[in-house]
Amino acid sequence: MSAPPDDLLDQLLDLVDRLRRESADYLANPGDQQLWYNRGYANGMVLALRHLQQHDRLGDRLPDEPGAVDGHVSMPWGKAYRHGETVGRRETFEITGSKSS
Repeated sequence: MSAPPDDLLDQLLDLVDRLRRESADYLANPGDQQLWYNRGYANGMVLALRHLQQHDRLGDRLPDEPGAVDGHVSMPWGKAYRHGETVGRRETFEITGSKSS
């Protein structure tokens, strides 16, 4: 599996950082489904980049704690998070020209 170009990785990491900054207080705002979606999207991107062995480029960007949203998954905002995570992961693989597994 070849690594994505540096300029593409820079753009993806900038997006991760922006989405995480904007959604830092998502847990305190269950009524804001867009916030939860964005947080999930960023998390999906991080998960995909870890799968693509981009640990060095990710630096201290870790996935959200696995249990962070467990108590919310049946609620609309929890579903928004999980959907965002799925889409973020899938689109990161698509953008980098990689296959997910």
